[in-house]
Amino acid sequence: MEEILQLLSEDARLTPAQIAERTGRPEVEVRDTISKLEKDRVIRRYKTVIDWEKAGVEHVFGFIEVRVSPERGLGFDAVAERIMEFSEVHSLYLMSGDYDFLVVVQGRTMRDIAYFVAEKLAPLEHVVSTATHFVLKRYKVDGDILVDRAEVERLPVTP
Repeated sequence: MEEILQLLSEDARLTPAQIAERTGRPEVEVRDTISKLEKDRVIRRYKTVIDWEKAGVEHVFGFIEVRVSPERGLGFDAVAERIMEFSEVHSLYLMSGDYDFLVVVQGRTMRDIAYFVAEKLAPLEHVVSTATHFVLKRYKVDGDILVDRAEVERLPVTP
């Protein structure tokens, strides 16, 4: 199962036949395993990593550190439930360290993200403070390098 998941995480376009060939398992077994993993929501969805900058589409990402006072008896989960319902929230993580949540927000402009923080996130009950950081350039996303690197030529060896 782990081998199938690893292959799909690297390339979601692989067919069961291709996975069977790479793993040495019967195609029917691979197809059944994938169906079960989808049914059990181990595989949540299949997605494509897009270099929006290269596509000419403007997207701004903000990383927002959020400190909260958790609800008695509910912990951080109740606050997380409220935050993750906002359409602007791309990802949400409970963190260790100086802040409680890392909220990744996507917008068209920095102003969109600033509005989200000021008008929607910061006023939430139990939110104590926020600190917003804007992504200036993306180099690697979900394991995929987004920057084009020049071919490295070997230097001639001299005696």
